[in-house]
Amino acid sequence: MRIFAPICTLVFATFLFAATSQGQSIELFGGYSFVRAPVTFTQTASTCPITGCPVTTTTQNINLNGWEAGGAYKVVGPLALAADFSGTFGSFQGAHTHLQTYLAGPQLRFPGPISPFAHFLVGVAHESIGTSISLAATTTGPTQNAFASAIGGGLDLKVLPFISLRAIQFDYLLTHFNSKTQNQPRISTGIVLRF
Repeated sequence: MRIFAPICTLVFATFLFAATSQGQSIELFGGYSFVRAPVTFTQTASTCPITGCPVTTTTQNINLNGWEAGGAYKVVGPLALAADFSGTFGSFQGAHTHLQTYLAGPQLRFPGPISPFAHFLVGVAHESIGTSISLAATTTGPTQNAFASAIGGGLDLKVLPFISLRAIQFDYLLTHFNSKTQNQPRISTGIVLRF
C-alpha cells in the first residue's frame, strides 16, 4: 500500500501534465463521501487473565464519513480514463475504522449544462481498525489491503464555464476483506473543475 499510493499519484500527475500540454480536457473532483460499510471486529474479554481467551467476531454496518478526490482525462469523445481516491472514517463502540480506496478505470460523460456520467473503476482498498478497551472487552481489527471495485455514476450541474457542482454520485463499492465480499453503497457530492 505504501508503494501503490505514490504510483497512483504519479500516474495521475502524468495524465494531468499530458492533458494540459496537449490542450486536452481534464476534470478534477473533490468533495464529501459517505459509505455504509460492513466492518468486522474481533473482541476478547478483557477480564481474562491468560492467553487463549475466547474470541468473538462481530460484523457491524457502520456509517463512514470522509472525502473523495478524483480526476479524469478525456481520451476520445465521451470516453475518459478516471482515477478516484477516498478516505472515510467511523467508529463502533469506540473502535475507529478508516477505509481508503485507490481506483481507476473508464468513464463515460455526456457533456452539457446537466452532465450525467457513468464509470467502472477497479483497484485496492485499505482498511484499518483501531483498538478500543472497555471494562468488558477489548475490540480490535486487522489492518489489511484488498481488491476493490466501484460501478456507478452521477450528475454534474454546470455553474460557471470551468466549475460544476456534482449534485450526486452514487457507487456500488465492492471490497474483498477477510476472504469475503463486502457490498456497500457510496454517495458523494462536491465541486468539479474542468480545463
